[in-house]
Amino acid sequence: MKVLILAAADAAIARAGDIVSRVLQALPESALGLATGGTVLPSCDDFVARHEAAGLSFARAVAPNLDKYMGLPPRYPCSCRRHMREALFDRVHLDRARSHLPRGGRADPQAGAEACEVRISAAGGTDPQTLGIDGNGHIVVNEPTASPGSRTRIATLTEDTRRANRKFSAFGETPRDALMIGVATIRDARAMLPPGKGEAKAEAVAGMVHGPLCAASPASAIWLHTDATIVPDAAAAASLTFRSYCETFHPGGRDCAFD
Repeated sequence: MKVLILAAADAAIARAGDIVSRVLQALPESALGLATGGTVLPSCDDFVARHEAAGLSFARAVAPNLDKYMGLPPRYPCSCRRHMREALFDRVHLDRARSHLPRGGRADPQAGAEACEVRISAAGGTDPQTLGIDGNGHIVVNEPTASPGSRTRIATLTEDTRRANRKFSAFGETPRDALMIGVATIRDARAMLPPGKGEAKAEAVAGMVHGPLCAASPASAIWLHTDATIVPDAAAAASLTFRSYCETFHPGGRDCAFD
């Protein structure tokens, strides 16, 4: 695991963008695992800026998204598909046929979950997998108590998560259930890129980096990944035991390995 501590959130976002850019330039057909929500919106803006200013191409990439509210058709204002189209896909001209989100409105949700797993498997897994991490340690709304062995499935959101996501909802409420890829599917990604921004994420980032591995903190499963790069800003890294090691020997966010 590499931990790259950056002084401010914008520097952390830019460093994560550098990593994604290198992947796309080396492997234009990469499957970019993308999450919805406020954590990744600044990263979407960074990708768009690179696309417009430097010609970063998403034309051949595949984008299997990670989560979907249950019961919302794709065109609803607060649906995850519309959210990603407006935040990224339409802005970088990513072919809609190459963007795959779990279908939360279909008649057979389990079939939607299984289809999502098949698409990710067909792409050879995601690389890199970008994630949002919440203060309670959830990843891709895999809430506390999510099994480390879970696959794509329907799960109930906590009230804290629903409350945090209401600002993205056109109706003032968010659904209680979501179809999401599981912790084991996330851990199968070829490379992992979970950013952490702000002091509210400090405890969750510490649990992700230091462990212990437990269902109470789904993010702790990333501790087992063989190619994870954590890019927190200074506030999110505040509770890391070895923070001084990174800042002393690897200033400016150069590679710091906790192996």
